Amino acid sequence: MDNSTMLELFRNLGIALAIGLLVGLERGWQQREVPEGQRVAGLRTLAIVGLAGGVSGLLSLQLSPVVLGMAALAMAAMLTVAHLISSRQFDAYGITGEIATFTTFLLAALATVGQPAVAAAGAVAVVVLLGLKPELHRWLALLKHSEILAALELLVITVIVLPVLPNEAMGPWQALNPFQLWLLVVLVSTISFVGHFAVRALGQTRGILLSGAVGGLASATALTVSFARLARRRPSLSNLLATGTVLAQTITFPRVLAVVWVVSQPLAEHTLMPLTAMMVASLAYGLLLYWRTETVTRKTPRKLGPPFRMKEALVFGLLLVLITLFSAAMHQYFGRAGIYLVAAIGALTNLTAATLSIAQLASQGLDNTTATYALVIAASSATLFKAALAGWLGGPRLGLLVGLAAVAAAIAGLGTLPLIGMNT
Repeated sequence: MDNSTMLELFRNLGIALAIGLLVGLERGWQQREVPEGQRVAGLRTLAIVGLAGGVSGLLSLQLSPVVLGMAALAMAAMLTVAHLISSRQFDAYGITGEIATFTTFLLAALATVGQPAVAAAGAVAVVVLLGLKPELHRWLALLKHSEILAALELLVITVIVLPVLPNEAMGPWQALNPFQLWLLVVLVSTISFVGHFAVRALGQTRGILLSGAVGGLASATALTVSFARLARRRPSLSNLLATGTVLAQTITFPRVLAVVWVVSQPLAEHTLMPLTAMMVASLAYGLLLYWRTETVTRKTPRKLGPPFRMKEALVFGLLLVLITLFSAAMHQYFGRAGIYLVAAIGALTNLTAATLSIAQLASQGLDNTTATYALVIAASSATLFKAALAGWLGGPRLGLLVGLAAVAAAIAGLGTLPLIGMNT
């Protein structure tokens, strides 16, 4: 055995020992007030368990994998006997200590059979979970039954339904991609779910505004739908929800500029003025709305509905399908009647996709002035559409408040277009 191999064996065995010491440190501190002899495993015991797991892993490499299996069975048997004795003598029926000890053994063995980094990461995860016991129990006590059901439903549509959907174009005009459409449904539901707990944790004002900022980065349409649903259930929050929605729309404009910059930097420089004007107009209106809302709804009770409703997710999915088909039909029958018409319709379903297509056309020869006009039309169309969506799903007041911001942004963007033409 050469020196490098020997050093690697000692290193992995040292990691196995460190895993035992790490878990043992946490267990020893948590059980520092438990009398000696009543603890299943403390600092010294878990350090030895880690070393034993490491040695078992090394022996399995030298002799046979059966060695590690037999060692794991022996460790499980010892822990079972220790638990039975302690539960009879001290009425201690929890098995967290025993499970942690057995996991330490397995992680230490994993460190010496070729996966030291994974084993170390697993040990850190174990220690974090053990150390967060009070916080985890407190958070669990605060959960409502409706929130647990919502989490389960969200997992169903994300983990079970989404992966099995085909990720390819199909249907009339090849316009429908089931995976991408359902991904938007998942995104809407996730933003609603996260926003619900952000409001619970941070309060209405900070929670809703934070959700608006994050939603604008992910999907302003999804954020608009989520907030509109909440506004329908809680009309008294319309001003605050409108502020969050406007914030999401404001963040959309620099996001569009970033997408364009990746594909075509000359076009990004061309669109900087109108998109900045749209952002400033939307932001100014949002700040005004926030100033008016601050004293009105800050003290509104935080009684929110369920964070996620399966029925609403399915309705939104159907809406997406209908809009996608309508957009494809318009493109099919009008052909290339004008890139502006395509931009306006395409932005109704996915502004990012419309932005990418325009930027790619610009990189392939479309003049920057025409592309800039198309981008501003697309951004204006998407913003006005979100305002209409907010009014339809969230009520007239929400639609009016968001619509004023959309109109202001559209006027600001379209008003700068003649300046673009003069500069070219």
